[in-house]
Amino acid sequence: MEGQIRSSANYVPLSPITFLKRSALVYRDRTSVVYGDVRYTWKDTLERCTKLASALAQLGISRGDVVAALAPNIPAMYELHFGVPMVGAVLCTLNTRHDSAMVSVLLSHSEAKIIFVDYQFLHIAQGAIDILSKTRTKLPLLILIPESDQSSSNLSNTISTSKNLEYESLLLTGRLDFEVRWPNDEWDPISLNYTSGTTSSPKGVIYSHRGAYLNSLAVALFNEMSSTPVYLWCVPMFHCNGWCITWAVAAQGGTNVCQRNVTARGIFENISQNKVTHLGGAPTVLNMIINAAASERRTLPGKVAVMTGAAPPPPHVLFKMEELGFIVIHSYGLTETYGPATVCSWKPEWNSLPRDTQAKLKARQGVHHLGLEEIDIKDPVTMKSVPPDAKTMGEVMFRGNIVMNGYLKNLKATQDAFNGGWFRSGDLGVKHSDGYIELKDRSKDIIISGGENISTIEVEAALFSHPAVLEAAVVGRPDDYWGETPCAFVKLKNGCNASAEEIIKFCRDRLPHYMAPRTVVFEDDLPKTSTGKTQKFVLREKAKAMGSLPKKSISRL
Repeated sequence: MEGQIRSSANYVPLSPITFLKRSALVYRDRTSVVYGDVRYTWKDTLERCTKLASALAQLGISRGDVVAALAPNIPAMYELHFGVPMVGAVLCTLNTRHDSAMVSVLLSHSEAKIIFVDYQFLHIAQGAIDILSKTRTKLPLLILIPESDQSSSNLSNTISTSKNLEYESLLLTGRLDFEVRWPNDEWDPISLNYTSGTTSSPKGVIYSHRGAYLNSLAVALFNEMSSTPVYLWCVPMFHCNGWCITWAVAAQGGTNVCQRNVTARGIFENISQNKVTHLGGAPTVLNMIINAAASERRTLPGKVAVMTGAAPPPPHVLFKMEELGFIVIHSYGLTETYGPATVCSWKPEWNSLPRDTQAKLKARQGVHHLGLEEIDIKDPVTMKSVPPDAKTMGEVMFRGNIVMNGYLKNLKATQDAFNGGWFRSGDLGVKHSDGYIELKDRSKDIIISGGENISTIEVEAALFSHPAVLEAAVVGRPDDYWGETPCAFVKLKNGCNASAEEIIKFCRDRLPHYMAPRTVVFEDDLPKTSTGKTQKFVLREKAKAMGSLPKKSISRL
């Protein structure tokens, strides 16, 4: 239509940096960050992030440069989510569980110019730089983050050396009149997130300012974050930028309650002391909460909404959380979708259903949230949608503005992931008659036994309902007759006992017999990524090393 003009008056590239600017105006004297005795207001946070951006510019950081961070959920990590993009750079938050070898690989691949390192992980970063120094890679500048909560250990004082630049000293060099380098295009990268490596070596996922902006608002909406929420940080900020909640809390002028380590006692104490309204965590965090000792628990001061995702939560865990008074919001997504991309939107008519039915409904991955265009279950070959019969399995696929820009320096992997005009997740699921989707497995995790597909998620849900089981993971074990059969790795609750035979019988009483584990292995701990996903490739190797089960017993009726 004639008369249209695109100009700075009516078109501004979307960026979550604007959330910080607004909160510093609207909520300037409200608490933005709490960490032990440390407290900042939104005015403080804007000033600190502006100085950080200015200091980075003085160190030569240019638009598009990568700045890495290796730190837990502390105030500096939160500030980096704004300060780095404010200088036009790309934030690359690294998994704190990585060893020096992996960190060196990621620093080299990302070509990070600077790495901010929390004192607790200094040895990891220095080890990585030592490895890089033996190559032709240009070494990143290391900036040490000492402990900012003075009530905590003074360990940082003993390792602080003059050769390392320090975070607070760096901020002092920054200027408050620094002019923010806004994105030229909202599709410009804001962050680089490496996948958690549950199935293969990590890939660098590129997020845009636009995607981060949209997903932050969507997450705030479906978590029912009204203005000034109090959010407890259990999800690592290095994982999908904290599921984009780093920016969502700023959008609503909320309070970020930071904690270095996640424990049941810490969760309950923080909820009680800081009047927490929201938190998030993988099912392992929920498991930690429901199995907390009586001495660690506190009465909830009010409604506490918990967003869970990263792995499908067993219905039994959801049921127990609701009993404690938490409101569980189940979401699903991948690193490639900025974290949460779907939500199991609750329907009022479900409130009258039996509690166990409600828990099973809530365990579904649901429907796309408002920031995503579409989610579907498709045949990966024909690209046709599967029928909504809750039985026909297909691949979960996404389409919309919160799908990554692509994989860094890996055009083929990006093209493969987007083949057919949808993002292919590699997850398998079904669609129910109401359009809600339900995950059945990763395509790599599905067990094919005697021609039957076995969903390890369904077997794990049965195992979790056993009163003695704390954690469980199921993989395929080679079987001379069936090809492969379910092998369960189980961690028991403290003080509880159960035999392999008892657990197998328990599953056979609740599942079709072919789905029940034929092998049970008891473990002190299951191998996990930092976000609580069980590393099944490690367990698959263990199961493979056990050798094939003999043909002796072939009846599964």
